[in-house]
Amino acid sequence: MTAHAEDWQELGKAKLKSIKESIPEPWRLESLPSNEQQRDVTGGFVRQYLSREEIEITEAIATTIVERTSTGQWTAEAVTRAFCHRASLAHQLTNCLHETFFDAAIGDAKTLDDYYATHQRPVGPLHGLPVSLKDQFHVKGVETSMGYIGWLGTFQGKKGTGKEKVFESEMVKELRELGAILYCKTSVPHTLMTGETVNNIIGYTWNPKNRNLSCGGSSGGEGALIGLRGSPVGFGTDIGGSVRIPAAFNGLYGLRPSGGRLPYEGMANSMDGQNSVLSVVGPLAGSVSTLRLVVKSLLSREPWLHDPLVHDIPWREDRDKVPSPLSFAVLRHDGIATPHPPVQRAIETVVQALEKQGHKVVEWEPPSHKRGLDIIGKAWTYDKGADIRSAFALSGEPMAPQISGTYGADFADEPAKDATHIAANNVAKREYQKEYMEYWNSTAELTGTGTPVDVVIAPVAPFAAARPNRYDYYGYSVIVNALDYTACTLPVTTVDQHIDTVDPSFKPVGELDRKVAESYDPEIYDGAHVGVQLIGRRLQEEKVLAVTEYVAALLERCGRRSGNL
Repeated sequence: MTAHAEDWQELGKAKLKSIKESIPEPWRLESLPSNEQQRDVTGGFVRQYLSREEIEITEAIATTIVERTSTGQWTAEAVTRAFCHRASLAHQLTNCLHETFFDAAIGDAKTLDDYYATHQRPVGPLHGLPVSLKDQFHVKGVETSMGYIGWLGTFQGKKGTGKEKVFESEMVKELRELGAILYCKTSVPHTLMTGETVNNIIGYTWNPKNRNLSCGGSSGGEGALIGLRGSPVGFGTDIGGSVRIPAAFNGLYGLRPSGGRLPYEGMANSMDGQNSVLSVVGPLAGSVSTLRLVVKSLLSREPWLHDPLVHDIPWREDRDKVPSPLSFAVLRHDGIATPHPPVQRAIETVVQALEKQGHKVVEWEPPSHKRGLDIIGKAWTYDKGADIRSAFALSGEPMAPQISGTYGADFADEPAKDATHIAANNVAKREYQKEYMEYWNSTAELTGTGTPVDVVIAPVAPFAAARPNRYDYYGYSVIVNALDYTACTLPVTTVDQHIDTVDPSFKPVGELDRKVAESYDPEIYDGAHVGVQLIGRRLQEEKVLAVTEYVAALLERCGRRSGNL
């Protein structure tokens, strides 16, 4: 055991102190308002600590940043310093960072500026673009804890591997080759297996738009950081909604690609080797154009030559367009948990905007989602939590309650599933995917276009964001992973306590539905972002991004807000 000789609490405190001390002294806030004193720390609140130039830089979308750094209008150094400053503020307000490496980032930016001065051209399509990373990515010179105290000072819990602070994940190498500036790693829940971000190092990561609520998870630090514009774009991972949940909770666009589209090689993970339902890596940002920029750029590096699980599928320009005619389906309720009033309103807002433009929107009545959720739940617990408990045993630290109900000591005596059980679950998954596929095909009879629906509009979660330790239902996000579909979040509105009132006639369909409904309080939720997801079929990343961008523009034209600024 690596840390039993020392108190895990002291190790956690020491790491937290080092994170705080990594923030340059001029950027440290002398006094911080409590969550009750200042619910929303986005927009005007965080701007008070920034110069006019820093605000201009940090509130530009990535395509604008790259256009200016690639033509000499902005230096990479100025851009990097501005985002390092705003990221420092974001962390102090929400607890969203695990690692900062600002000095290395500024050094890399100066190198890019020297290159541009000499050659009068950018290094690559992401020249001078700061990119934040979830704390699963390995970066040279930087620790990867993934929220585990027992991983501190190790390589994924092991000492003496020769990889500590030397090894880099494949995507990290490719981002550097493209000209990106890497400068921080963001907070995650230990295990990665919850939609809230909490661990024994940084504590709880809050939602910057409404600090009564969670920023989401497990890419929650990314959501909070980008929601505060401390990063123009970042990368998270998604095995059950971990890109889409924080994106939706923070008013962002987040892409969950199908498995094998982007490189995951060399990243830390939980339950590595569980291949029934793979985690995927995807970007979060304030615009669809940013998602397109980074995905297209990464694919230009031919990642299938360096990651054996990536498909040889370059960016397909011919699919990066809105189909004509275009039709939709809407999932209003999955039969298990009723979306809260603001989520219902967001769904209806999108449907009405599309119908007003003449698009057909049909009701989505697919095979039972409960079956799909049962399949993925079995995949996540093949080993009955042995891998996860071994990571906690390194330090003796306790699991957060959000984790212990699934992977805690109560399950330690249960035997792991054998190959026969795993094979049976894989067969069940394949059969379920086939049935769902044929249902999707059958919608050609309903659309009036002669083709099946292009995209399904659905909640990401039954709530706008989760209240602490009350994320009671994951079905709306998890079903996409069970099917390996492509999905992208779409910011729609914010909670209005005067509009999004509790329905006095509500009757739950079951105990879980009642529990989810009881977590909604209009006053507590007031002001929170509300998003939905647009779901496409497998490996339809170009199409899903194009349609999401179209719908976002449509909402803007209809006078609906879309986005986090």
